Amino acid sequence: MNRDKAIIDDLNRFRVMSRNDIMDLYFMNLKNPRQSANSVLKRLHRDGKIQRSTDFNPYVYFGPDISMKKNSAKIGHFLAIVEVYKEILQHGKVDTFQVEPKYGSKGTAEPDIFCIFRKTPFFIEVQKTVYSEKQINEKLDRYVDLYESKIIYSEPWQPLEKKIFPHVLILSDQRFPLDGKYPFKVIQAQTFTQFLQSLKPKDSKTPEPPKIKSSNGSIKVNLG
Repeated sequence: MNRDKAIIDDLNRFRVMSRNDIMDLYFMNLKNPRQSANSVLKRLHRDGKIQRSTDFNPYVYFGPDISMKKNSAKIGHFLAIVEVYKEILQHGKVDTFQVEPKYGSKGTAEPDIFCIFRKTPFFIEVQKTVYSEKQINEKLDRYVDLYESKIIYSEPWQPLEKKIFPHVLILSDQRFPLDGKYPFKVIQAQTFTQFLQSLKPKDSKTPEPPKIKSSNGSIKVNLG
């Protein structure tokens, strides 16, 4: 079934998803989403097409290609990434959504997420643990190195007319005192929804659409 394949593909992409995540994405149009999700996941696990951990409530599931301990400390991190994905979908179509894309060897910036939403590229950091000011600035310094390497300019999503570097969006309950001026836009918000709300014009009479301005070009985020 196409749905089976889509679930397996997402499990490989996100590494791990809870039963509720899979239910939200694939079964909410059915009469009994939870029962339907449980039935399909039980069958896929029985047939050896997906992996499962019963250490969590609800159970969590892994793609067949994922090598991760069933009680890994990183499971919570990946589940948080899925939550961001579901939240973005509430606001519209996501053209691209990559989990922990790699752009170089160890020490190169490793975003939690690269996504393109309403024609705007973002690197998203899902920061659930407490970071020191030094740690967050070291992380952003790695983005500066990535910017200066121009590796991103050869990505297939780049527009032909002008190369752009994604905005760096930090999603965290913690507000960081950033000490640098960066050649790209750095945005802080508690959630993706809060970030979008911050872009809405304060004066509702203003006809101009909101923009995110960056030294490497202005990109409109169409909120309509």
